[in-house]
Amino acid sequence: MSVELKGSCHCGAVAFTVQSSTPVPYQLCMCSICRKVGGTGGSINLGAHTHTLRITNGKGDISIYKAVLDRGTPEERRATSERHFCSKCSAMLWLWDETCPEQLHPFASAIDEPDLKVPDEMTVLMTGSAPAYVRLPEGKKKVFKEYPEASLREWHEAHNEYVA
Repeated sequence: MSVELKGSCHCGAVAFTVQSSTPVPYQLCMCSICRKVGGTGGSINLGAHTHTLRITNGKGDISIYKAVLDRGTPEERRATSERHFCSKCSAMLWLWDETCPEQLHPFASAIDEPDLKVPDEMTVLMTGSAPAYVRLPEGKKKVFKEYPEASLREWHEAHNEYVA
């Protein structure tokens, strides 16, 4: 049975629950969007089932940001993904993308319960867009300039962490 994740923003205005089959925070994204919305090093996103999302507090305090892609070029456009955040404290809550509507990606930093498992190995992706001052996490890791081949589900299955 999937794991219930309980999350909230920093100021407590927004709270939510969602069911996850891929609850291990093993993947750190260092793309420019994740670094700028999530902090210096990037963001760690989990996987969850969109239809199970329940906003238990503060629905009116949630705002959405659609990132600008290829900023300053003739190809500039808005991303299809929506980053949901608290409009009071700016804490990132989850990402949802219309191209994969059944999946939701809670930011690991927003999860209060349960305590998330420490992965035995990190996957660090999009390092090709990270500036030199951004340091890789300590410990065992696989590093990718762009995206790894394995999906969240495939990684969890390969590490016996997938929760059906």
